[in-house]
This record gives sequence, structure tokens and C-alpha cells, in this order.
Amino acid sequence: MLFNTIDFAIFMPIVFLLYWFVFNKSLRVQNLFLIFASYFFYACWDWRFLSLILISSTVDFIVGKQLLKDKKQQNRKYLLITSLIVNLGILGFFKYYNFFLDSFQEVFKLFGSDFQASTLKILLPVGISFYTFQTLSYTIDVYRNKILPTGNPVSFFAFVSFFPQLVAGPIERAGNLLPQFEKNRTLDYANGVNGLRLILLGLFKKMVIADNCAKAVNELFQYYPEQSGSTLFFGAFFFAFQIYGDFSGYTDIAIGCSKLLGFELMPNFKTPYLSRNLGEFWRRWHISLSTWFRDYVYIPLGGSRVSKLKIVRNIFVVFLLSGLWHGANWTFVIWGFIHALCFLPLILLGWNSEYKDIPDENRVLPSFQTFFQILITFLIVMFAWVFFRAENLSHALQYLNGIFDSSLFTMPQVSRGLILLLFGFMILEWLQRRREHLLDIDFIGSRVVRITIYYIIAFSIFYFAGNTEPFIYFQF
Repeated sequence: MLFNTIDFAIFMPIVFLLYWFVFNKSLRVQNLFLIFASYFFYACWDWRFLSLILISSTVDFIVGKQLLKDKKQQNRKYLLITSLIVNLGILGFFKYYNFFLDSFQEVFKLFGSDFQASTLKILLPVGISFYTFQTLSYTIDVYRNKILPTGNPVSFFAFVSFFPQLVAGPIERAGNLLPQFEKNRTLDYANGVNGLRLILLGLFKKMVIADNCAKAVNELFQYYPEQSGSTLFFGAFFFAFQIYGDFSGYTDIAIGCSKLLGFELMPNFKTPYLSRNLGEFWRRWHISLSTWFRDYVYIPLGGSRVSKLKIVRNIFVVFLLSGLWHGANWTFVIWGFIHALCFLPLILLGWNSEYKDIPDENRVLPSFQTFFQILITFLIVMFAWVFFRAENLSHALQYLNGIFDSSLFTMPQVSRGLILLLFGFMILEWLQRRREHLLDIDFIGSRVVRITIYYIIAFSIFYFAGNTEPFIYFQF
């Protein structure tokens, strides 16, 4: 079930009304209802894969309880390994079996061997990368004694399957979200209004920005040999905003729906295209994933408190794994490699943590230095996105080669209206960079003006929405 469909527009109000006005007498019943609603939400895509969520939930709930009981370190390691094998084994089979098999066959061909093995017709379960990492973080944190395991299976199963963020995040930590299932929740008007704002904003980002960009991107990436360099440049530019509008739009809706149900999810995007270097970009983009890899891969490998050679290793391990997490294709690995290569000088020079403040917080317009830094960072990210979007490495390289042609400086054959929409959107993001989100407009004293703005956005969603496209991150 997609957030941007009539089905969800019917589903969410029904869940909201039943949750607050029918099943609100008992916390346990309320959580059981959330499990039912979440499983129904997921089953609308394919009910058969509910078994995978049930397996992960059951295994990690049992492992968590045993980790508390067993004080022998060797046994605790075996329990953690069990969780890792089950969760990563399921993820690896469904997502990477054919990828690694095809790669092995190509390697054998390089050495003149005609190794043949049959690939399988495997359907990738929606959201498997997200809920796998979420439930793994629980067992790892229990193993590290960072959190106590829950003894309440209802709360835990609700935590793993919580439908707003089940299939595309944010990847929540048990320390933040699980306790919220174990305490009574109340309907808060102000929080609910903020949730509705986020849902409206998310639908605008998805249906007006991302879906309109998608139409141009799909055409330009398919027929790239026929396009000028300047047109292909804007094709990459449009994809940068397609994936941002698509993914951050999903996150906004997920956080907004959670607020309506009395939950607070972690932020996943903070104006990433206003970043002044890649270090800042990764603190602002897909925050739940970047912090996951930081806490469970980078730091355990030694982080930056090891030799220079090991720092290089750690950076490449994290970014290559991040690329592979996104999909079973070498294009994602190269995308991760590019980010690692560009990020490495920052961390070796100690510049990766340089910018943690709001860009030019006290200025209306950015300084030349800030504007230049944002522009360079955006261009690096944009060109790396070409590998993310391309069908294969050859496609990506040919597309980039087409950009850097003498026709790069000709007039592009693209929608001027779409370009103006994106630049206008970025200007609004700059002006609202100090606030929680784009529609955090309580500073406007007039309620009439605020409501008028909401109606204008709602009208634009209905009037200017592009063709309905699936969320990009559903495939991950």
C-alpha cells in the first residue's frame, strides 16, 4: 500500500479512529491493533512475505531474552551470531543471491572457465533492508548492554512492524521507539496538527516534485544518446531532486502518521542539499542509515582512532556496504566508492565534522563562500547519483560522457517550469533552514494566512501532480 494512493487515504483515517476511540482502553489491545494494521498494510503488497517479518521478530525477541539470562560471554556471542545469521541470511538470499551468482560466473569467464549455475526468480520483499537493520540494532544493543530487552512480545512485534516506517524507514533504534510502545499514549492536538503538516509536505514532495522529475528523468536516461550535454546535465539534476523529493517525502509522511498515533520517529533528512561538504551531507541525508553504519560498522572497526591505513579501510568498508545495501548492482557499489573517495580527504584532514551549525544562520542570503561550498558539494552528489540511477556501469559512463560534451554549453531541451519549481523549492528550504520542516510556519501570526498556504499546497498536489510513481526506496 502506497502513501500516495486512495487506498492509504482510506486506511489511515480508519486506523486513526479505531486506534484512539475504540482500542484506547488498553495499551496491550492498542498495540495488538497496531500489529494487525501493520500486517494488513504490508500484506496489501504480498501477504506471503509476512512470514519473514514474523521470523525476524520471533528470533530477535527470543535472542534478546536469552542475552539477558545468559551471563557467559561465549554463549552471548553465539546468540548474537544466531541473530546475525538469520537476519542477514534472509536478507542476503532474497536480495543478493542472483547478484553474487552472476558475479562469480563473470569472474570464471575472465579465466576462460564456462562455469554455469541457474539463477532463481526471486521477488525482493518490500522494505526487507529497513526492518532487518532495525531488528538487528535491537539484538546488538542488548548484547552491548546498551538497552534492556523487552519481555513483552506484543510491544516488540509492534516495534518491528510499525507500518508508517516499515518499508522505507527511518530505521529506528529500539532505544528510541520500543519504549514508546510500552507506555500509554495520549492524543495531542498540537502534535497531530504538526503530523498533518508533515503528511501534506511529504505528499507535495512526492507527487509534485519527485513524480514530475521522474517523467523527465525516465525519458532522458532512456534516450540519452539523442540528447545534448546540457539536457543530460539537467537529467542528472532532476534525478537528484526526484530521489530527494521521493525519499524525504516518504519520511515526512511516515513521521507525520506516527505523530497522529502518538509516536516520535527520528528525523531522516535535514536540508541535505544545503550541505557545505560531504561530511555535512551525510549528517543530513538518510540520517538513520548513516548513523546505523557509523554505530554498528565504522566504530566497531576502530572508527578514526586507528592508523591512517585502517581509517582508509574503514571508510571504504562503510561506503561500499552502504552502496551494496541499496541494491544488488555494481552501480550502487561504484556510487558508494565515489562517496568514499570524496569523503576520505575530509576525515584524514579532520574536516568531516567541521560544519554542524546552520549555514549562515544569521544571514538572509548565503555568503559567496557558503554558496560555492554548497554548489560544489551538490555537484559531487549529483554526478554520483548518475550511477545510482543508471541500469548498469556502461549506461552510467555513457551518460556522463554525454554530459561532458561540447553541447554542454548549449540551451537544454527541458521543462523551464520544472527548473523554476526546483529552484523555488530550494529557496524555500534555505529560508526555512532554521526550522523543523518547510511547513513549520507558526511564525506567521495570521491563522487565515497559514490555512491559505495549506490549501494552496493541497491544490497544487491535485493539480500539478505527475504520474503516480512507486517510491524509489521500496526496492531497497
